[in-house]
Amino acid sequence: MTKTLRSFERSLPMTLLQTREAVMKKFIPSLKEHDLTPQQWRVIRALEHESNLDMSTLAQRCHLLMPSLSRIINNLDKRKIIVRQAVDSDQRRSIILLTQLGLELFAKVAPKSVERYIAIEEKYGVRKLELLYELLDDLIKTLEEEDS
Repeated sequence: MTKTLRSFERSLPMTLLQTREAVMKKFIPSLKEHDLTPQQWRVIRALEHESNLDMSTLAQRCHLLMPSLSRIINNLDKRKIIVRQAVDSDQRRSIILLTQLGLELFAKVAPKSVERYIAIEEKYGVRKLELLYELLDDLIKTLEEEDS
């Protein structure tokens, strides 16, 4: 039995990319006001949520490849938004922390992000958004179980 390939517009990867683009259009303007890329903001959010992360853990949490994360960390370091500290037990490893400037930047950007989430919830619906999160979490879990 031969199955045909789904249409390009209805492929899951394309639909997820289109969704990401539609959502990010709502967030990018406020990030640009602060000279941040979505990836930089992702790193800042992760570090604000849980400080003292090493590069490997940060890359996993932010779903970034190590070369991309290295460029982001270098940029944020030059801007004094983050600082690297050597790990006492292993001088080759370092942990990344937000500086006071980084925390202040987070405090400026986060309220705009909250506003965007509220606008999305108002337009799309809180219940539908929660259902979407549940369905996407379930899809992730199902596909990751398949890989195990």
